[in-house]
Order: sequence, then C-alpha cells, then structure tokens
Amino acid sequence: MNLIDANRCVLLLVDYQQRLMPAIHGHAQVLQHAVCLADIARELDIPVLGTEQNPQGLGPNEAAVRGRCAATLSKMHFDACADGLLDALHDLREPQPREVVIAGCEAHVCLMQTALGLLKAGLAVWVVSQACGSRTTDNHALAMQRLRQAGAGIVSVEMVAFEWLRGCDHPRFKPVLQRLKDAPR
Repeated sequence: MNLIDANRCVLLLVDYQQRLMPAIHGHAQVLQHAVCLADIARELDIPVLGTEQNPQGLGPNEAAVRGRCAATLSKMHFDACADGLLDALHDLREPQPREVVIAGCEAHVCLMQTALGLLKAGLAVWVVSQACGSRTTDNHALAMQRLRQAGAGIVSVEMVAFEWLRGCDHPRFKPVLQRLKDAPR
C-alpha cells in the first residue's frame, strides 16, 4: 500500500452513537481520538461523513462527532455500503474518492462490515485502530486482524495526519501538529 492521499480521501466515522458509546471499552478515549481525527481532516479540507446505525434505537451520534460531519447517513445494515454509503461518499468529493480513512464502533460489527464493503467496492481502506471501539478488547483485536488480512491498512491518528500533510512545509502543518500535541495518548 502507498501513503494515504489527502486529495483522493474521505474520512468516515461509523456509529459513535449516544446509547452505544457507554458500553464501548475505553469509550472516552476512542471518542477523543475520533474527534481529533475529524478536526485534522477538517483543518485539511478532507470531507468527513458519519453514519448512524438504527438511530431510532441507538440515538444519534455523540454531538462532538455529529457536529464535525458534513453529512450523516442513517442505516439499518451493518455494512453502510448496503444503505447508500458509496453514493454518499461520491457526493462529498470531486474527484471521486479512491481512499477512505475509517474509524468507528463496534469495530467487529459495523466498522468491520463497512470496511469490507468498501474494499469490495475497490477503495483503499485505512482503519484508525485507536479511534475504533468494541465492547471487549478481544473483539477489537480480532476485527483489526481480520481487516488487515482482508487488505485494509491499520493505522494510528498520527500516521494519518502526517501522511495527509506529507511534509513540514505544508501550510497547515503547525495547526495540525498542535492538534496532535493536544490529543489523548
């Protein structure tokens, strides 16, 4: 795999929902990583899309995530591709995205099935492990292992940020660096 291309990329935040998050292992830190990632994407003009699984049952995404998304796709399938995700991604970015940086919950259900759907559609997929959560650490680890085996890149928030920047001469380097310094460890 090559470096992540900020010019052909979209950030997808999957199901950080109010009723789900308290059950996620380390939910506060997972949410902080997602917010940091979204803030960096917005700083670099990379579109951010959210999804919500059965929002009638699980409620909306946490306000910190929802407010950072250009749009939010409601879905009933675990794989958001089955509910129009590919069209929503294409509507967000010209030229059409070839890569998706993805994070979300639960890592072994909606996040994994959506990432597999994106891979099947021919997109490069980068999963930000720190910003993904499951109810158990075992399920998170198994999801990351399976996604790696399926061809997704498993990355960190910092890896994504510095690949989007490419160099310290990027005009937004200093604000992005400050966000990383302020981010959870």
